[in-house]
Amino acid sequence: MAKLLKQPLKLALIQLASTADKAHNLAHARTKVLEAARAGAHLVVLPECFNSPYGTKYFAQYSETLLPSPPSEAQSPSFHALSAMAKEGGVYLVGGSIPERGPPSDNSGKSLYNTSLTFSPQGELLATHRKVHLFDIDIPGKIKFKESEVLSPGNKITVVDLPEYGKVAVAICYDVRFPELATIAARKGAFLLLYPGAFNLTTGALHWELLARARATDNQVYVGLCSPARDMSAEYNAWGHSMVVDPNAAVLEQLDEKEGIVYAELKGERVEEVRSGIPLRDQRRFDVYPDVSKGGKFEE
Repeated sequence: MAKLLKQPLKLALIQLASTADKAHNLAHARTKVLEAARAGAHLVVLPECFNSPYGTKYFAQYSETLLPSPPSEAQSPSFHALSAMAKEGGVYLVGGSIPERGPPSDNSGKSLYNTSLTFSPQGELLATHRKVHLFDIDIPGKIKFKESEVLSPGNKITVVDLPEYGKVAVAICYDVRFPELATIAARKGAFLLLYPGAFNLTTGALHWELLARARATDNQVYVGLCSPARDMSAEYNAWGHSMVVDPNAAVLEQLDEKEGIVYAELKGERVEEVRSGIPLRDQRRFDVYPDVSKGGKFEE
């Protein structure tokens, strides 16, 4: 059986503090991406809504048009900045996410999306992921948030082929709570699940690490969660704690709430070792329950 991860890959997750100034955010992201590239990273990840404040009232103001692709620089300065960062650094780049203004989704009439763009080391767009599961929660006395007031959901699972390394899956924040998406991506050959995400102080304390380790345990793959840095002067306070988890659910590296970059070396031998010791993949009982990987729509 071919290796899921063809050769070791150095992953960098950039925990970035964003402001209300988009130009500043893009310039700051460039500085950190190039820092990660100089440190030898092959794959670099930015956090959710890295180019803007996070909040439903900001999505329309900071939104950019991505289609038809490629957009002009006026339509999407973030698209062109990310493409340039990837090319300048010579890295694969998962551009966190940005608010996208696109065509309305089915029946909703809403034309805004929470969208992640992945670029090659040549600056070419490889994949686009629109957040599939919208963050609609209400924990009495703690937090109430409803992305669906302004956003439409995406409708595809995103698996990206990095030719030198293998396949990685890209999803966004609340998507991590839905094991079906992760299981399908893993069964389609992804060795790494990446989630740019902005959990808050309530949900972060409860479930951030738990969900990273759960998705790794479920699928015996690496998991990376990339958060914004925490800014207590902002309206939305991100949890931080960007982390990389190995296929046996061990936390390899983790930041605190402040700005920083977390690095981890991912190795195919580790995936194979874990799967050999606990052979879940060959023990599934599709005579008892369905194989969810037989369904789904993909962005590949």
